[in-house]
Amino acid sequence: MASIFRFKQFEVDQSDCAMKINTDGVLLASLIDMHDAKRILDVGTGTGVIALMLAQRMGDSQVDAVEIDKLAAAMAHRNFNNSIFRDRLVLHATAFQHLQITHHYDLIVSNPPFYTDSLHNPDARKKLARHTDLNFFGELLQFGSSHLSPQGKIVLILPTQLAETVAALAIEYRLYCSAEIQISSFDGDPVIRKIVTFGRMPTTTIDERVFVIYKSKGMYSDSYKQALAPYFLAF
Repeated sequence: MASIFRFKQFEVDQSDCAMKINTDGVLLASLIDMHDAKRILDVGTGTGVIALMLAQRMGDSQVDAVEIDKLAAAMAHRNFNNSIFRDRLVLHATAFQHLQITHHYDLIVSNPPFYTDSLHNPDARKKLARHTDLNFFGELLQFGSSHLSPQGKIVLILPTQLAETVAALAIEYRLYCSAEIQISSFDGDPVIRKIVTFGRMPTTTIDERVFVIYKSKGMYSDSYKQALAPYFLAF
């Protein structure tokens, strides 16, 4: 049975994807503070929703997306081809480590697997989508160090503690955290996710801001509505 999620300018069939559209992914795509990227790479695209949102948001961009799950890659490819952005989206059914490219990226994004210390999911495809170890982040940072343009950025959404670990790891690859968005469910609640931005230039201060998803139970915050208004039919 098809599972269609309709947006204002495109729709996403997620019926063959182990990981469905989620809050982390749509917040990452909508809150990235970069508007002029020409070459974008979405690592672990899943349904393709982040790539599609970025193609909508950055109208002059060329977006590459990689996905190692074959069924998800096929679904993302169909979602791309069914969109008005099809000419600017390319799906690579492989790992980012195996990409054969000669160009550099202005923006590399990922809503990566991050259950590094938890019990693995018994479902093989969900395990593939959700679980990783720090080697993944080391390889991603190394890839970024080699394939980012001079002003290019890597932007990830991660749990708080893992974000701090990855920020420390990035320094080994001469990449430095320049900004972070601290995401909480409600005002005053603990930070549950961070959107972290890495670039080549060391900085003495990190641009920090807070983002709250809900203003009350079942009611999205004005900030959330504003961020997703260009995409969601509900806003």
